[in-house]
Amino acid sequence: MENIKNRWLIALSAVGIHISIGSVYAWSVFTKPLMNQMNWELQQVTFTFSLAILFLGLAAAFLGHFVEKHGPRKSGTLAAVFFGVGIAGSGLAVQSESLILLYLFYGVLGGIGLGVGYIAPVSTLVKWFPDRRGLATGLAIMGFGFASLISSPIMARLIDSVGIASTFFILGLAYFVIMFASSQYLAPPPEGWMPAGFKEQVESGKKKIKADLSQLTANEAVKTRRFYFLWLMLFINVTCGIAVLSVASPMAQEIAGMSSIAAATMVGLLGLFNGLGRIGWASLSDYIGRPNTYTAFFAIQIIAFLLLPQSTNALLFQILLFLILTCYGGGFASIPAYIGDLFGTKQLGAIHGYILTAWAAAGLAGPSIASWVRTTTESYIGTLYIFAGLFLVALIVSIWIRADIKKLQADLKESTVNLAS
Repeated sequence: MENIKNRWLIALSAVGIHISIGSVYAWSVFTKPLMNQMNWELQQVTFTFSLAILFLGLAAAFLGHFVEKHGPRKSGTLAAVFFGVGIAGSGLAVQSESLILLYLFYGVLGGIGLGVGYIAPVSTLVKWFPDRRGLATGLAIMGFGFASLISSPIMARLIDSVGIASTFFILGLAYFVIMFASSQYLAPPPEGWMPAGFKEQVESGKKKIKADLSQLTANEAVKTRRFYFLWLMLFINVTCGIAVLSVASPMAQEIAGMSSIAAATMVGLLGLFNGLGRIGWASLSDYIGRPNTYTAFFAIQIIAFLLLPQSTNALLFQILLFLILTCYGGGFASIPAYIGDLFGTKQLGAIHGYILTAWAAAGLAGPSIASWVRTTTESYIGTLYIFAGLFLVALIVSIWIRADIKKLQADLKESTVNLAS
């Protein structure tokens, strides 16, 4: 009997990697301490985060083929090395009082670790959970969303007790150990493997495996129209979500009249709903389908962004933002399963890497748009209407992609009939 690994431990290993790299979302904890100790400007410090997100997207795109060729264990180990060195090296940058070194270690090396670590477990998880793709990828990517809730208080306490540089050293070592250990259990399932209970149900005819609509390589996928539809949908969803995250506190004070303390509390809760949206929407997508899930994202957010400017009631304002953040997180968590449905699992990691360049682009576009409109109009209201318009475009794309899906389904049915005959 071949020793088959436990797929839930595979999922737990993926969570271990994502909960480590997701600490990048807690970067703002370092902002004021670095400004005070190093006398750096706000823009100089926040650029470190933007650089990390940029290299996340670039690394995911360029190293996606490495993940497919060498597998999740080696890829996860590579991510552990880059991310661990990037975080620990940031401590050296602080000791040297070098902004350039901070950009190199945290932004470039840490960003590369982020990109590889993000995609390394995903294609493997999809193969281990043919019955619940959305749930599996949602579990791992939920870890990324929740990471800031766990990391932020730990970082703040460490900075107060041991200083900024030592905090980076401790975190770098801790993340390396967690990511390295998690990576060692990652492995793809044997060819043709199915979960025990699910396998019996398939063999008895009670359940059917929903066939992927195609099996394409990454280079074949980028030549299709549906690849760019997915890219654009993710880009719009992330652009608007990141923009809201970047200005949530001042926007809540300006529109809903919330106090700075109440707004700060709300920002902390946004991280919670970001994480809940990842597991919630991804799991729901297994039942209602990925096309319906994305259409729901955009329909909900069009309404939410149109209502926000009039939401002077603090409770209503917060409910709308929480709803937007569930859709933001859900977009990340549902995209790997959507890729699997449309392109198959042959090179899912590499295709996912290419799609994630939308995240890198959105990380630069979202906050820039929000800041520019706020400066130009002296109000956040214009930004919200612009984003509602962008979501209308995304809604149209989410409906348009269904024409491609119907054609693929027809082609698949025809090929199945021809094989049978």
